[in-house]
Amino acid sequence: MNDVRTPVAVVTGAGSGIGRAVAVELLRHGWSVALAGRRAERLEETARVTAGDASAGATLAVATDVTDPDSVQALFTAARERFGRIDLLFNNAGTFGPGGVPFEDLEYGAWRHVVDTNLNGAFLCAQAAFRQFKDQAPQGGRIINNGSISAHAPRPDSAPYTATKHAMTGLTKSLSLDGRPYRIACGQIDIGNAATDMTERMQTGIPQANGETAVEPTMDADDVARTVRHMADLPLEANIQFATVLATNMPFIGRG
Repeated sequence: MNDVRTPVAVVTGAGSGIGRAVAVELLRHGWSVALAGRRAERLEETARVTAGDASAGATLAVATDVTDPDSVQALFTAARERFGRIDLLFNNAGTFGPGGVPFEDLEYGAWRHVVDTNLNGAFLCAQAAFRQFKDQAPQGGRIINNGSISAHAPRPDSAPYTATKHAMTGLTKSLSLDGRPYRIACGQIDIGNAATDMTERMQTGIPQANGETAVEPTMDADDVARTVRHMADLPLEANIQFATVLATNMPFIGRG
């Protein structure tokens, strides 16, 4: 940020994984952070983890269901009332859904859960942030959407997740365009194999496009967090539209 005041971020999915790593990174570098997630105890754990990296009062934990419009609005209201304004939304909450289920056997409820969390949740949070950015003074703010390598190429039996991540790219582009008159910047980070609970199965082997099962390399989630912070620290006159951060040797480029 190019401001002397303390910038304020809302991080969804902050109870674990990439969300927690990003919250810690932002706090270490002078941000205040509203931590959002489904489980209050995980958010409190994140707050304890970050306690040594933040000034007093720099964190706010808000149990949030991103699929519920009222819950999302309560999150942004709480963040605004606590910190006065919001400068960044890291739109990170998501779920992979059922793995290893053939497309023809995928239950509609499972499809709907992934779409509601990954896409509808991202929409609701982005809309709440957009409204806040337009109304505050000085006007503006930044949204960073968590895309995925799956925004570019699918894994086997991953239709719900892949569809939502492709849709995230469209949401990012639309927000970038619609936000221009209001100093609202929007970018997307596409992440490949950050070492989190969601990617533990990479260590034991995961189905590949050729039908084989293979162990895949991972990278430290802190490497993702540093990239998010770099995107967040830019002045609103500059934007990283898309960034791809991945484990160097994961099977994505070429034949893997």
